Amino acid sequence: MRSILIIGAGRSASSLIRYLLSKSESENLHLIVADLSLALAEKKTQQHPNATPIALDIFNITERKEAIQKASIVISMLPAHLHIEIAKDCIQFGKHLVTASYISDAMQALDEEAKANNLIFMNEIGLDPGIDHMSAMKVIDEIRAKGGKMLLFESFCGGLVAPESDNNLWNYKFTWAPRNVVLAGQGGAAKFVQEGTYKYIPYCNLFRRTEFLEVEGYGKFEAYSNRDSLKYRSIYGLDDILTLYRGTIRRVGYSKAWNMFVQLGMTDDSYIMEDSENMSYRQFVNSFLPYHPTDSVEIKTRLILKIDQDDIMWDKLLELDLFNPHKKVNLSNATPAQILEKILSDSWTLEPDDKDMIVMYHKFGYEINGEKKQIDSKMVCIGDDQTYTAMAKTVGLPVAMATLLILNGKITTPGVQLPINKEVYLPILKELEEYGVIFNEQTMPYFGYNPDLF
Repeated sequence: MRSILIIGAGRSASSLIRYLLSKSESENLHLIVADLSLALAEKKTQQHPNATPIALDIFNITERKEAIQKASIVISMLPAHLHIEIAKDCIQFGKHLVTASYISDAMQALDEEAKANNLIFMNEIGLDPGIDHMSAMKVIDEIRAKGGKMLLFESFCGGLVAPESDNNLWNYKFTWAPRNVVLAGQGGAAKFVQEGTYKYIPYCNLFRRTEFLEVEGYGKFEAYSNRDSLKYRSIYGLDDILTLYRGTIRRVGYSKAWNMFVQLGMTDDSYIMEDSENMSYRQFVNSFLPYHPTDSVEIKTRLILKIDQDDIMWDKLLELDLFNPHKKVNLSNATPAQILEKILSDSWTLEPDDKDMIVMYHKFGYEINGEKKQIDSKMVCIGDDQTYTAMAKTVGLPVAMATLLILNGKITTPGVQLPINKEVYLPILKELEEYGVIFNEQTMPYFGYNPDLF
């Protein structure tokens, strides 16, 4: 049998493992599911006859190399910074590698060695990055094939709570890594190009500048800018495009409310707060407010944020129980961002019956035969439950499908790469439709922008 080593059995691996097990008989597969927690690996494999759960500490070099050497192909579902030693082992033992992570500089440095050994190191083959690349390149390539010239590309994606589980004033719950949500947008100004002009949004203004999106059947959304919209310009072949913008989708009103935390300084991860383990939620808030002999924490908060008591923004803060003097942070040597994450997790953790939702939205502006047109491409995916979430489905399924295509010799281009070639994106996008990941495209006139506004 052909052996697939899956390293990491976390949340994103559930749909990946289920898919490959469903193909195991017809494709002659045996899965080795490796995780630091044997119990987690056992839970994901569910005693399937074509799967073997094992405990694996990737820092145990002997065990790691032994597991990789035995595999036909390796999938790493670990955090991005842990891929590199696995990748080096894959080169040593001649194994293809698949990950859902962004290509790091260290991974890119292995490109020549991977090509020399005729190995495929497929990265960025999850959701975002992943499905965004594939669905975008499909339309861009189709436009070019007709002789069209790209004028605009905007791409938005968000992990949200499904409408039936949307029951808080923020219209949001954590569907993925909470820390990434709290730290979103930090580390430099967001940058993009609009009507041929470079634009920059510093972090202090990031959540004040949003774009509105309408998705039929699901209502209105907003999007704030990703940190670097320009990084894929050359990769997508869009060096001459006038407008290129990528953003993160949320429900309308989220960004304005989140900006309150930014203004207060609660998203800062650069310093540790003294005596944080003994701090109450109320004391945490008060740490960012000026001293006043008579004003309460609530009054000081409203004054500094310039919001009234009957403002929905105030209701959103109250809903989080931020001013509770009895709830303790219970985190030692914590940064403001870590404490905020802890507080938000009280309110934003998905309940057992909750479902999540992925929304992706692309806009393509182009000119063909002297006529300007626009294609809007939209995808909504709803999770099944707390195991087979929309996030796990859209991250895990493309990884699994790419793995099988590589094993079966359908993807043959060697080297460190992302899924922008037809041999990768055409079969995967087609098969994803069978699992409810469907893009609906609508063509309309393209009016562009008034350059004077930019």
